[in-house]
Amino acid sequence: MSEIERAFRAAAPAEEVEEAVANFLRRAEREGPAEVAYAEADSPLGMLLVAVTPRGLVRLAYPNEGQDEVLGELAAGVSPRILRLEGKTDDVRRELGEYFEGRRRRFEVPVDWALTRGFTRKVLRATARIPYGALRTYREVASRAGNERAYRAAGNALGSNPIPIVVPCHRVVHTGGGLGGYTGGLERKEFLLELEGALE
Repeated sequence: MSEIERAFRAAAPAEEVEEAVANFLRRAEREGPAEVAYAEADSPLGMLLVAVTPRGLVRLAYPNEGQDEVLGELAAGVSPRILRLEGKTDDVRRELGEYFEGRRRRFEVPVDWALTRGFTRKVLRATARIPYGALRTYREVASRAGNERAYRAAGNALGSNPIPIVVPCHRVVHTGGGLGGYTGGLERKEFLLELEGALE
């Protein structure tokens, strides 16, 4: 429940609150007073939180990251003007659904890199270009980001990826073939790689 909804509920009877909230959210969908819109997307990996700005997808979070923590991160790093607006996230949620059904190999939704900076952004941009079903090593990604020797820093950048799945950090593995780490846990990384046919 957003701060606005809490304020409405504290100030008026329940039936008036429901109508006021519904009217406000309809208007927000049309006129866009929110700078960040979010909703949940059901997936085989649990309920994902997706957040978008007018520039694109800014955050995708696994359930273990905690909705309050993610919304706090968005408020601090992007804007405190955040509303739950499912309609604004329809494109992202549709593409995720198609991906998990095996009908999409490439995401087309624009990405907003607002939560990334410097070398991390370079690493994630390089990672975003890894094709479906392909694997790259941490060293290869570091090299494509401009510094082959910074593979440990590349690993840290991938570990803080704010847009997993769409920016496919699950496609980055150790040079010797080990899976490496993953924000969502190794089971999710294995699932995604198996879905894409990247694991034998």
